[in-house]
Amino acid sequence: MSKQYAIGPKAWRIGALAAVLCVSLAAAAQQAPATQAPEAAKPAAKITPEQARQLFSLVDELIKFSSSESGLPIKSEVKRQLTSRADVETYLKQRFDEDEGAKRMQQGEIVLKKFGLLDRDFALKPFLLALLKEQIEAYYDAKTKSVYMLDWVSVEEQKPVLAHELTHALQDQHVDMEKWNNQTPTEVSHNSREDNEHLAKDEMDTAREAVAEGQATAVMMDYMLKPMGKSLVKDPEIVEVMKEQMTGSESSPVLARAPLLLAESLLFPYREGLSFEQDVWMGQGRGAAFAGALDRPPTSSWEIINPLEYEKRHVPALPLLPNIHPLVDGTYKAYDIGQIGQLDVHILTKLFGGDRAAAQLTPAWDGGLYWAGQRLDAKTAEAQASTKSIALFYLSAWKNAASAQAFTQIYAQELGRKYSGLKAVTGVEQPKPAALSTASPEAQDVEQVYSTDEGPVVITTRGKLVFVAESFPLETARQLTALILDAQGSGELHQATLAQPARALW
Repeated sequence: MSKQYAIGPKAWRIGALAAVLCVSLAAAAQQAPATQAPEAAKPAAKITPEQARQLFSLVDELIKFSSSESGLPIKSEVKRQLTSRADVETYLKQRFDEDEGAKRMQQGEIVLKKFGLLDRDFALKPFLLALLKEQIEAYYDAKTKSVYMLDWVSVEEQKPVLAHELTHALQDQHVDMEKWNNQTPTEVSHNSREDNEHLAKDEMDTAREAVAEGQATAVMMDYMLKPMGKSLVKDPEIVEVMKEQMTGSESSPVLARAPLLLAESLLFPYREGLSFEQDVWMGQGRGAAFAGALDRPPTSSWEIINPLEYEKRHVPALPLLPNIHPLVDGTYKAYDIGQIGQLDVHILTKLFGGDRAAAQLTPAWDGGLYWAGQRLDAKTAEAQASTKSIALFYLSAWKNAASAQAFTQIYAQELGRKYSGLKAVTGVEQPKPAALSTASPEAQDVEQVYSTDEGPVVITTRGKLVFVAESFPLETARQLTALILDAQGSGELHQATLAQPARALW
C-alpha cells in the first residue's frame, strides 16, 4: 500500500514515517551479537560540556568511517547540533504534522481499519508519536543538512547511532534524499491514467526506504563489529543474530504494544533492508550495494525480500486496473489506491492466519492492488471518520490456484472480526461464468457473498486470482469483479516500474 520514507498505505507503509524522520529504529541492534545483560536504567542527567565537545568532534571521525565503509564520498561538511528532549519532541510533532507521508497516513488510517489491519478503536497518531519518542537516539535531517545529537544520551551510546545517521548524510550528498525518497504521488488519482501511474510508483518509497536504512544499519553494524575483527561480509551469519535482536521488544515497552502491522512495517526497512544490502554486497560488491543501489534503486518490497531478483534486474508483475470510474464515480469519491506488495501480504496473512500461513503464502504472492472510495453522501466529519463510509476492492494474484484458495479461506474467516452481523448469503443468483480462454476447471469463478453491518462482501476466486469487494452494492461489486478479473485474462499487464516489459501472471 502507499507509504513514504514513512507510513503509507500507503497506509501500510508505516516504516516510511520512521524513515522520513530519519529515526533509527535500528537502535535495537546496537548491542554486540553476543548476549549481554540488560543495561541499567539511563541516568536523567545531561551530558557535560566536555562530552558535548567530544560528540561534535566525533562527527568528523565517524563520517570518515561511514564513507570508507560505504564508498560514498564526503562532498561537504555535515552541520551538527546538540538538542534536548523537549526540542526533539517538538521536532517530531512538527515533522509528523507537516510531512506529506504523515498526512497520507492519517487519511489512510480508516482504510487500514477497513482491511482489518488495525482495530476500529485504535488511535494511530498518538501511538506513533509515543513510539518515535521512545526509539529516537540521534537523527539526520535532510532538510537542514544537520545531524542532531541528544544531550541526555551518553557519548558511547550515540557513537554507533551516529555512524548510522552519518551514512544518511552521505546518501543525501549522493542523491538528495528529499527528492529520492518521495516517488509515490501525494494526491489521490481520479481517472484511469492517474490510477495506473500511481500504482506503478506505489511501492518505490517502501523499497528506497529499505535501501537507505539497510545501508545505514550495515555501516553501523560494521562499526560495532570492527573491534572484534568481524564484518558483515566476512561473517554473514551475524546478520541473522542481529535481525533477531531487532525483532525483540523487551527494551521497548511502546513497541511491545504495537499492532502487528506497525511492528512489522517499522522494522522492515532495517531488518530486511540489512539482509538486502548484505546479499547485494556479497554478490556484486560494495559499489553495487551502496552507490549502485542508490543510483538504481529497487522498486518494490518483493525485490528487497528477494535480492537475487533485484540483481537479475527482475521486477514484479502488477495486475492491470482497467477504467473503473464509470462504475464508481457516481457514488464514491476516490479515497486511496495502491499496490498490495509482498510485504503487505506477509503482514496480512500473518495477522489473519498466523506464522505458518504467512510462511507458506508470502512466497506465493504474485501481485496485488486495491482501491478505496468514500461515499459522496458522507457529509459530516463523524460520517467520514467511520469505516461505513468506505467501500474497497482488493485484487490479489498468486503463483498457483492452491495458494489463491488458501488465501480466500483465511480472508473469509477474518470477516467476522472486522464486521458485526456477518452472515453468509445463500440462494443468491450466481453471475454467469466468465468467458475464459481456458477450459481448466480451476479457472472457473467461485463466489462467496456475505452480509454485514457495512454492506455486502463478495469474494470471488478465479484460478490464481482472488477479488474482494467490500461494502459496494451487490450489483456494483459483481460488475467490478467481472471488469477487473476479465482484464487480467486479456489485458496487457503493467509492471511495478514504467520502464520494463511486462511479465505475465499466468
